[in-house]
Amino acid sequence: MKHFHHLFKYVVSGGSSACANLGTLYLLTEYAHIHYLQSAVISFILAFFISFLLQKFWTFQDMRKEIVHWQMMWYLFLSLVNLLINTVLIFSLVEYAHLWYIAAAVVSGALLAISNFFIYKHVIFTTEPVL
Repeated sequence: MKHFHHLFKYVVSGGSSACANLGTLYLLTEYAHIHYLQSAVISFILAFFISFLLQKFWTFQDMRKEIVHWQMMWYLFLSLVNLLINTVLIFSLVEYAHLWYIAAAVVSGALLAISNFFIYKHVIFTTEPVL
């Protein structure tokens, strides 16, 4: 049951971050007329901070402040890797699969979320830091 509880909180936290990401992506692209790839980068950065705070303090209930710098560093590293993968996936899905950029962002985000759960749980927010 504990694993289901973590997974539920992860989905809610990730969903909140994803909504902020997609909402910002849409607003910047459609109303600010910023290119969709630039909008994707900006929205991804905003979502990073929302996601980190929700995952650390709510999902995994890690209240340790003494290692927050270590966790944020690894979380940022993973997010930058995700940003690269996300941008390549969105570009590929829009330009070659002819998906709407929002649909491409949803597909990309879902794929990244699956792998990230295990990394967050077993590496970044574990009670025994691996790195």
